[in-house]
Amino acid sequence: MEPFHDDIFKMYIYENRLQTFEGWPFDKDCACTPENMAKAGFIHTPSDNSPDVAMCFFCLKELEGWEPDDDPEKEHKSHSPSCHFIALKKNVEDLTVEEILKLQLEKHTFEVKKSCNQAIQKFKETASEKRAEIIKSVQSED
Repeated sequence: MEPFHDDIFKMYIYENRLQTFEGWPFDKDCACTPENMAKAGFIHTPSDNSPDVAMCFFCLKELEGWEPDDDPEKEHKSHSPSCHFIALKKNVEDLTVEEILKLQLEKHTFEVKKSCNQAIQKFKETASEKRAEIIKSVQSED
């Protein structure tokens, strides 16, 4: 992975996050407009069953079941209080190179944790399935 590759930093830019909200079910007269969602760090990641899934590009927290009155920034802080992006005190454009690199290190930490948690969950599911198979085969021998 190249540390300064454009794609890595693409979602730090508000306009790029905003572009992901095509087909977002909430628009005018709502708190969770595409503009407010993008300002809070979210990108739109819909699925067939959930058209309102949004994920923070930084901490990777996914939220769905949005209501028109939901404030994206408050929801983000509430569900992911350790997210460094939502805690920024200044615009990304005003960050120093050192601050951006520190921020990117924190982003990588979130990515590694999510990947590890997914691997652990998959291992537990597989172990549970194998255990059930073993029990079933032992019971059928009796």
